[in-house]
Amino acid sequence: MVRVLILLTLPEPVRAQYASGLQERFPEVEFRVADHHGKAAALAADIDALVTFGPMLHDDVLKAAPRLKWIQALGTGVDGIVDQPSLRPEVVVTKMHGFHGVPVSEAALMDMLALARNLPRAVRSQAARKWDRFPARTLDGKTVGILGVGAIAETLAPMCKAFGMRVLGISGSPRVVPAFDEIVHRSDLERVAAEVDYLVLLAPLSAETRGIVDAKVLSAMKPGAFLVNLARGGVVDEAALLKALQENRIAGAALDVFAREPLPEDSPFWPLQNVLITPHAGGFFEDYPKHALPVIEENLRHFLAGDMENMVNRVRRENRG
Repeated sequence: MVRVLILLTLPEPVRAQYASGLQERFPEVEFRVADHHGKAAALAADIDALVTFGPMLHDDVLKAAPRLKWIQALGTGVDGIVDQPSLRPEVVVTKMHGFHGVPVSEAALMDMLALARNLPRAVRSQAARKWDRFPARTLDGKTVGILGVGAIAETLAPMCKAFGMRVLGISGSPRVVPAFDEIVHRSDLERVAAEVDYLVLLAPLSAETRGIVDAKVLSAMKPGAFLVNLARGGVVDEAALLKALQENRIAGAALDVFAREPLPEDSPFWPLQNVLITPHAGGFFEDYPKHALPVIEENLRHFLAGDMENMVNRVRRENRG
C-alpha cells in the first residue's frame, strides 16, 4: 500500500479538505495527517510521499522517512524543502504554479493602501476610542518597485497601473512585460530603491536573492518609502531592516514573511508602530485547496503508475549526491 503524509500547520478544517478530498479519490492509498513537523516525524517511517508547504517542514521529518520518493510542495516556493540536508537526490519534488497571482497581488495592494492610509494607527485609535484625524497618502502618482518579475508580478503590475502608479521591475532576467514602465537587472536594485515609494518583494528565495535587500538597499530608500515583503523572510537582512525601522529611516513596512516562522513572541518587530505584520497569509485564501487538489491528484496518479517524469510542475534540481 502507498502511504502519503499530509503535513499542514493550518486550521483543522483546511487539513480535512485535503485529506478527505484525496481519500475519496484514492481509496487504495493510506493518508496520514499531522499538524506539526514534531508529530509528522513519528508518522514518517514508511511513507512514500509527503504533501506540505516548505516553511512547515523540518529536516527531522526527512531523516525519519527512508522510503520517501516524492514531495508535493503546496506553494510556489520550494525553499524549506530542496535545501533540507536530509533530502535525498532521488526524491522527486513538485510544486504549485499559476493560481497565486490574484491573492498575492491583492495582498500587496492591501499592504500598500494600509501603509499609505496608516491603517495600523487608525486601528490603535479605535481600540483606544480616540477620534484621531490625520492626512492619508495616495498611491496615485507614486512609484512601486517590484523585486521578482514572475507570474505574480505580471498580475500585480496592471493593478498598480490602475491606481495611477509608475511600475518598475527588478529581475534576474530583464525583459519587456506588459504594464511595467521599466524592468532592470537585480544588480541595479540599490539604484532603483532610491526612486521608489514602495518596494514590493516577490522574488523566490535562492542563493542569488538571499539577503539581497540589505543595509545598502535600505539606506538608499527614501525616508518616506515603504517596504512590502510577500516573498520570503530570507530575502531581507532582518537585522538591517529592524534598525532602519527603529530609526525611522524608512516610513514603515508590511511584513508577511520572516526568516523564522511563526514569528517568536519576543521578536522586536511586534511592537513597532510603523510595521504591519501578517502571518504568511499573502497567498492563503479560502479556495486554495480547490486549486491545489487537482494538481496533487494528477501527480498522485502519475506516481501510482510509476510515471514520475510526467508529473506536473516538477522541480528540476541539481543532483546533490
